[in-house]
Amino acid sequence: MLKPKKDSANRDEARDRLAKRRKGKFRSNIRGYFLAGVLVTAPIGITFYISWLLIRWVDAQVTPLLPPAYNPETYLPFAIPGLGLVIVFIVLTFIGWSTAGLIGRLWMRLSEKLLARMPVIRSVYGAVKQIIETILKQQSNAFREVVLFEYPRRGSWAIGFITGQTQGEVQNLTTDDVVNVFLPTTPNPTSGYLLFIPKKELVILDMTVEEGIKMVVSGGIVTPPDRRPIAEQQKKMVAPANGDTKTVPLTPDNED
Repeated sequence: MLKPKKDSANRDEARDRLAKRRKGKFRSNIRGYFLAGVLVTAPIGITFYISWLLIRWVDAQVTPLLPPAYNPETYLPFAIPGLGLVIVFIVLTFIGWSTAGLIGRLWMRLSEKLLARMPVIRSVYGAVKQIIETILKQQSNAFREVVLFEYPRRGSWAIGFITGQTQGEVQNLTTDDVVNVFLPTTPNPTSGYLLFIPKKELVILDMTVEEGIKMVVSGGIVTPPDRRPIAEQQKKMVAPANGDTKTVPLTPDNED
């Protein structure tokens, strides 16, 4: 006579377990959908927000410089976002066009001679000009290669960017063929260290500069895939760490 009650209790217990599993699965699905929504919208939202801040900052600096008669906001009941950015683009394009002519080149030479006579300004101007010309020069190899090298000790690796061939006194004092390597910091890649490293101790990576910067900014969370052929992926270029023993380049002496 007790068997029906026992069967009923077992059924109730089974229903409770099933309800709990469904409830747990529902919560897990909701959490997964929420995280997926964050992953989709966060990059887009942050990008638009930073762009909007940049546009507003440029507008706030440029738009007040316009005479009221030429400022569209004087006649319109609302502000025009991006007006300052458009003005900056037009002004820089006009300056570039004017300096391409004879009068513009003459004016540039006179201005540079004047700046070269100012004790402090000439150093700042020369350094800034050289950096900008190096980065914007189409035939330059600056920031075009990502390299792997041991830093700050043997067996510890860092990602850097080749900025050029070492020249001048630094190269003349060293026997090795040395290159300039910029070692960025995480998560701010605009700051870092300038290192002079022998070219033979660098491992040239196939990843692009953009992929390398993403990896540095993310602290290694975003890792680009290895697109090399399978045969190259299986080929080792770095020997195992063994105290102060050289690991690059890989030779029969340091292979084991």
